[in-house]
Amino acid sequence: MSSNQKITPNRKHVLDLDDFSKSEIDNLLHSATVMKEVLNRDIKKVPSLRGKVILTLFLEASTRTRVSFEEAGKLLSADVINISGSGSSAEKGESLLNTALTLQAMRADLIIIRHPLSGAPYFVARHLDHTSVVNAGDGRHAHPTQGLLDLMTIYEKIGSLNDKKVLIVGDVLHSRVARSNIHGLQAAGAEIIISGPPTLVPLWLQSNDKDSPITYQPNLDVAIQGTDVVMALRLQTERQASGMLPSIREYTRRWQVTENRMVSANNSAIIMHPGPLNEGIEISSSLAHSEVAAINEQVTNGVALRMALLYQLLTFNSESTEELAI
Repeated sequence: MSSNQKITPNRKHVLDLDDFSKSEIDNLLHSATVMKEVLNRDIKKVPSLRGKVILTLFLEASTRTRVSFEEAGKLLSADVINISGSGSSAEKGESLLNTALTLQAMRADLIIIRHPLSGAPYFVARHLDHTSVVNAGDGRHAHPTQGLLDLMTIYEKIGSLNDKKVLIVGDVLHSRVARSNIHGLQAAGAEIIISGPPTLVPLWLQSNDKDSPITYQPNLDVAIQGTDVVMALRLQTERQASGMLPSIREYTRRWQVTENRMVSANNSAIIMHPGPLNEGIEISSSLAHSEVAAINEQVTNGVALRMALLYQLLTFNSESTEELAI
């Protein structure tokens, strides 16, 4: 791969992974591995985005994603300004459109937006002429940078995803992470298995179409057999209507990923979780902190991946990320 390849040159926004090609994903992940080398230095800051202004507009709670984007921008020497719903004009009734237009008028180069409503980043992107938009999570719809950092982690741990089995287990219905991961994993050539309560898995994923690379298997003990990656999802009780689960106790009995269940996966299998983790619910506590868990690597890779994404969206010269890391 050429060292100066980038994501699609005319890409202005990153809203989901459904329009990313495999080569575009590979190029971005290659750039992220170089950024990870920068993270491992004693002095991590580089001047690549000096003079650029990045705004984080988070109208929904976040720790990992928000801090990760902020750190990524600052390590690249961009000016990063954080805006939350609390204390902003949104509390006074200002519309999302007017907020976005105001931020563009302040000459922001890029806005990173998290919003509780699906489609909000798309709406903002359609109305901005000069400012790029990155989706940091919109409702139940998408979380593209989480999908990319998960792919980065998988590649580091097990290599190519061709003919590899990835199990996504849990609350798929409410998970924007699952949706973006499905797009990315399909592009990477993985076989995807979904497991979880039927009430928490969308009907389109339960069809088990013979031509689909996605299989639904509600029995976790069956689904986990021979898998290479087990990705447990957070049980999003705050988004659920009543009656979708008999009880948390029943959920943990049938769909918690445990050491006993991981025995049925491949010997080199890893376990992942996008966070925040409900300790002892989605994954047993001992397994979540074991050597097979790649959860901390996901967090570190999130910074490196977001550095690569910001760099590629905000620079339009031929400078390679290898040259950046010297």
